[in-house]
Amino acid sequence: MTEFALNAEARSDLGKGASRRLRRNASLVPAVIYGGEKAPQSISLVAKDLAKLLENEAAYSHVLSLTVDGKKENVLIKALQRHPAKGFVLHADFLRVIAGQKLTALVPLHFINQETSVGVKQQGGEVSHTLSEVEVSCLPKDLPEFIEIDMAAVEVGQIVHLADLKLPKGVELVALAHGNDLAVANIHASRVAKEEGEGAAE
Repeated sequence: MTEFALNAEARSDLGKGASRRLRRNASLVPAVIYGGEKAPQSISLVAKDLAKLLENEAAYSHVLSLTVDGKKENVLIKALQRHPAKGFVLHADFLRVIAGQKLTALVPLHFINQETSVGVKQQGGEVSHTLSEVEVSCLPKDLPEFIEIDMAAVEVGQIVHLADLKLPKGVELVALAHGNDLAVANIHASRVAKEEGEGAAE
């Protein structure tokens, strides 16, 4: 499993003005760590280090090792505030991860065998994704980097729901626990095939 680590510094200069100065003068990103038994802690991260980490999709659903002034904490990325036009991170929220305590996190979905599925290859359909990630509940040690969905046997008109997903041991879907069996993906008849059929009928 990939190891993700970040270094940070504790920050005592708080407020919007301080955050703006941090970003402008030192190429640092203000952030906060919260959760667990400890009080929330304001920190700053080197912008380019954070940007590099976020290039890897798995970092969003992975327990990170965050070293603040020499002390290590295990955390999850809980929220990122980005610049509306330029997309870089303006502020980050990290949640402390406590071993043996369940956490909730968003995990990406990876769809496999789409092009070779029955619905696409044999029936000429098109795949549509309704969800690209799901919220899971599990212990930190069981947190998956992604959940794989095999589309091989899916036919035109079929819908894949949350209840159809094969989950790793110890992992639950938050929506399912609340009784919401949401649609994840489906294969529908291709628009091109429909139009050709209508043209021939005319």
